[in-house]
Amino acid sequence: MKIATTLGGIAAGLLIFSPPSRAQGNGPAQALFESANRERAARGRAPLKWSSALAEAALQHAQRMASENTLSHQLPGEPDMVGRASQAGACFSSLAENVAEGPSVQIIHREWMNSPPHRANLLDPRLDSLGIAVVERNNVLFAVEDFSLATGKLPVEEQEGIVNSKLMSFGLQLMNYTSDARRSCVLDQGYAGGHVPSFVLHYATPDLQKLPDILEQRIQTGKYHSAVVGACASNAKIGFSNYRIAVLLFE
Repeated sequence: MKIATTLGGIAAGLLIFSPPSRAQGNGPAQALFESANRERAARGRAPLKWSSALAEAALQHAQRMASENTLSHQLPGEPDMVGRASQAGACFSSLAENVAEGPSVQIIHREWMNSPPHRANLLDPRLDSLGIAVVERNNVLFAVEDFSLATGKLPVEEQEGIVNSKLMSFGLQLMNYTSDARRSCVLDQGYAGGHVPSFVLHYATPDLQKLPDILEQRIQTGKYHSAVVGACASNAKIGFSNYRIAVLLFE
């Protein structure tokens, strides 16, 4: 039994268990899906919604693992988890993935629940969608669970609100120079506005809930008392759900 996790042509002899559009019946993917939601319900978590796009991304990866008889979150020549989900048409602001191989889905699920990082993905209240694929090779099941916080195209005000909440959690006050921050975001570098900040950071991210490490490090110096956030249209390909953000810090 092997498992791995992240915070996110078929060879002869492979047997694929994955419905093309939704979990259904009594197949292995459905069994894992029901097990995940059963665990969440027992702990008061909202159920995960089935994502056909994530299931397609999971299927492509499970096939690769089975055909190469190895366990990994990214095999040579394969897109990473974000790339796979995006190519399959998923829209998200956060991703996570569990992968495993084992003799049965019951054992795979039990081992995931006994592993802290896998368990965290299964029970994470910030995630709301799940796609699963299972491929059999020589009586060994290769399973992939792809989780996401699904999103459409969030208005810039909502994007800014999410980042503002994170900044406030660090004790920063929010200033009302949003138009300056938005103009800076469009420039993608430097600053444009009448209120000169002490520090400016431009970044793109698929997960608005996570601040860049360099920004957190700056805030934790204690030098800054206030901040402004500006969002602007993504220049990423459709599906990647990258958000473009500018954060201005003031001493």
